Amino acid sequence: KAGAAREQMAADAAAQKAAAAAAIAQENAAQKASLANVAAKTDDDISDEAAGNARAKLAAESETRRKAEAEKLAAENMIKCTMELGGHSPMIVFEDTDVQSAAKLCAMGKFRNAGQVCISPTRFLVQKSVHGEFIDAFASAAEKIAVGDGLEGTSQMGPLVAERRIAIMDGLVEDAVKSGATVVTGGHRLNRSGSFYAPTILNNVSDEAQIMNAEPFGPVAPVDSFSDIDEVIARANRLPFGLAAYAFTKDPAIVNKLKNELQTGLLGINSTMVAFPETPFGGIKHSGYGSEGGIEGLEAFLVTRFVTETY
Repeated sequence: KAGAAREQMAADAAAQKAAAAAAIAQENAAQKASLANVAAKTDDDISDEAAGNARAKLAAESETRRKAEAEKLAAENMIKCTMELGGHSPMIVFEDTDVQSAAKLCAMGKFRNAGQVCISPTRFLVQKSVHGEFIDAFASAAEKIAVGDGLEGTSQMGPLVAERRIAIMDGLVEDAVKSGATVVTGGHRLNRSGSFYAPTILNNVSDEAQIMNAEPFGPVAPVDSFSDIDEVIARANRLPFGLAAYAFTKDPAIVNKLKNELQTGLLGINSTMVAFPETPFGGIKHSGYGSEGGIEGLEAFLVTRFVTETY
């Protein structure tokens, strides 16, 4: 039965990819004469057409494992390339913060768009002295989220992007529990039509659990505790990703240490808002390079030239 279910999931995914590819191809054909074109692939390769038609820059937004394909295409066509490749963002909660307020903001940031945001906080590390208080407040906030159709006026969180994502969320939860974690709230799909998954909080999740190493891209929040700032910085930096990071603290000395030592392109202190139209957006390490947004994002699409005239 399990094998048949996996085969059906694969068949469903293939059908969805084929339909998406047809729609994208039609859109790409209509954009050929545009100043900025969008080309996409839903399969395991990146479109040669994307780089082949580019003149100044290739901007790639993809999974980290696709980066080499995009870089190769850019290099073969001698064009600049910007990489936005996702991450696995740590959220650090220190003992000096307003824990109740931090927990509410963490819930808003984590469960926005059902956690399907590249800069969503995905690894919650809470100082031991306030760990219990934070878990209670975080769970309370998560349980109050109204999950439903986005066209319903009361909905605060919608579905996962596809039915196949339900099994992935279940797998991450099961693996974490096997590693010693406990399910505080959620951990299951909702009993209604559509790919809706309950806002989920896992406690005492070890760094060995899959969800602490692979971006979940869903409404599942793993939480663990830490003792001191040096420990938590080392844990935050241990992965090859560096798109976004967040921290709640009132201590300027802690803030300065985080600014200097956290390996991340975006850092939010006492806030989960790190992306604005007027500011640069981008990561470091395997999360990519270059910036989108702000004047830095515009400059990346320009070609600097020098012209001299003599009469």
